[in-house]
Amino acid sequence: MRWGLWRHATYLFERESTMVRIIRADERARTTVTVDGGLSGENVEPVEVCCLEALSDGKSVRLHLRDVTVIDERGRTMLSHLAAEGVDLMANGLYSSYIVDEIRSADRRKRRGS
Repeated sequence: MRWGLWRHATYLFERESTMVRIIRADERARTTVTVDGGLSGENVEPVEVCCLEALSDGKSVRLHLRDVTVIDERGRTMLSHLAAEGVDLMANGLYSSYIVDEIRSADRRKRRGS
């Protein structure tokens, strides 16, 4: 059986006092970007760049907030932007799941209102 995993890359960024790990797994039909650590301050940009690069490949993209400990306003804004671009948001944990559910609800309200 062939799983179709074409590329797997792990990036580790330590900025300010938090750290973020970004794991990109390119599969045949989709790219999954998994994030662990803090999604705040300067750690937001590497996650956004990774997702936008994955989108430019023409496949669907899933952003998995696996073990995210904090999401600041900059992180929320980035998540909203990526969701609007078509990135599928997924989260583990109560806090991250709550943030993702808020973003999805806001996105649905926007679509119904327009």
